[in-house]
Amino acid sequence: MDHTPDISSVLINGEKETVWSAITNEDKLLQWYAPGSPWKIPNLKAGEKVTFTLMPSVHNNLTEEYPMTLTIEKIIPYQEFSLYLEAQQMLLSFTLDEEANGIRVTVNSEGFNQSLANLKALVEGKEIPYV
Repeated sequence: MDHTPDISSVLINGEKETVWSAITNEDKLLQWYAPGSPWKIPNLKAGEKVTFTLMPSVHNNLTEEYPMTLTIEKIIPYQEFSLYLEAQQMLLSFTLDEEANGIRVTVNSEGFNQSLANLKALVEGKEIPYV
């Protein structure tokens, strides 16, 4: 495995369709990505606006809801889902690669290991470790 320091990745034992749904469906994102923080994805198309509302939790220093607007930059079904976060001027990209033992999900930034562990648990039908 490539241990490039500026990415986060996880190998998930599951089907690419299930993994894809977990990273692009607002109800599933609510369960693993900052659990309890809602997503609104009106249309799963490039150029569309998405809202993510980060809720206060033990993992952040927030005292109130923090809504963020993102723009879907790229969608290649079952391969890549990229969002541009205006506030931080950051592109967040999830890529899926089929491997012998499952689907590798890679995020183009470090610091997503807990979120990816949650995603793996959700897809594999296990308890979410970081809530």
